[in-house]
Amino acid sequence: MLPVAVDPDVSVDPPSGKTSSLKERTPYYAYRVGSAIANALPESIAMRLFNFVARVAALFMPAKRRLVARNLQRVRGINPNEATQDSGILNREVASVFTSYARYWLELFRLPGETPEEIIAKFYIEGGEHLDAALERGKGLIATVPHVGGFDYSGAWFAAKGHRPAAVVEALEPPELLSWFTGLRSSLGVEVIPLGKDSAPRVSAALNENRLVCLMTDRDISGDGVPVEFFGEQTTMPGGPALLALRTGAALLPIVAYFEPNGMHHGVIQAPIVAEREGRLREDVVRVTQEIAYRFEEMIRVAPEQWHLLQPNWPSDRGAPAQSSGKSGNESRSKSRRK
Repeated sequence: MLPVAVDPDVSVDPPSGKTSSLKERTPYYAYRVGSAIANALPESIAMRLFNFVARVAALFMPAKRRLVARNLQRVRGINPNEATQDSGILNREVASVFTSYARYWLELFRLPGETPEEIIAKFYIEGGEHLDAALERGKGLIATVPHVGGFDYSGAWFAAKGHRPAAVVEALEPPELLSWFTGLRSSLGVEVIPLGKDSAPRVSAALNENRLVCLMTDRDISGDGVPVEFFGEQTTMPGGPALLALRTGAALLPIVAYFEPNGMHHGVIQAPIVAEREGRLREDVVRVTQEIAYRFEEMIRVAPEQWHLLQPNWPSDRGAPAQSSGKSGNESRSKSRRK
């Protein structure tokens, strides 16, 4: 279950009164087993085990490997629809994404066992002045976040520092899985807001209390996002963060938490994105969301192996052949990012 960007006008509720079957509960049991193993073993041994499982799992998920490879090619300035890079290098980079994702899950499973002091000690922040300035405005803070590194660890850090963060999350099935993940994140001090009819009022309430609301924005789950150019290719991104900022006046800050060696994390808070009305609301939402996409490009290029995006994210991904073909890469089109 990952935090997601929410459009306040969209309602997506899980079926009420639904009883999940044993088969439907399989993912729930798998996560519970993974959590139990993560907490039963010493961290170093658990990390080696999770890395091994990630590499083996990747061998049996060729479609996921292809998606990750396409993502990495885009980040490197290579058009995945026309060209390839050295297969050996690409395969190693793809494997690094899977092992990085394994670290994400291991850390999430073990986080409830860490004290606030331990969490703070493993996290150093860059750009803290932007956080302070945003909160001084008194209108709340919208953290727009890509699926990079330890994004849940950043939520735990904000909670440990007393900021009372909230995160909007997918309404997962089965309900047992949603409930378990909600309990896990709540134990860290993060208010979990499942995407649904009650999410918009709760997000607004958190912003009115001058709190931080986390929205994952690099994946358009609903499929009705706004058009943007992302790594030189057209796709869509959720318009919720931009719309919220334009309507509420809350500061809109891109935030990322990179993995560092020895269990450390490097949080980066970028300068706020200007979210002011300039014309029609729809056009303003597209403009601000495009700026989010540009900021995410900067963040992801720092550590592309930590970009945990394993789902189709561009229209061309859904019709991609099993293997890309071509002779050379093309650099992504460079654009002016600032007015």
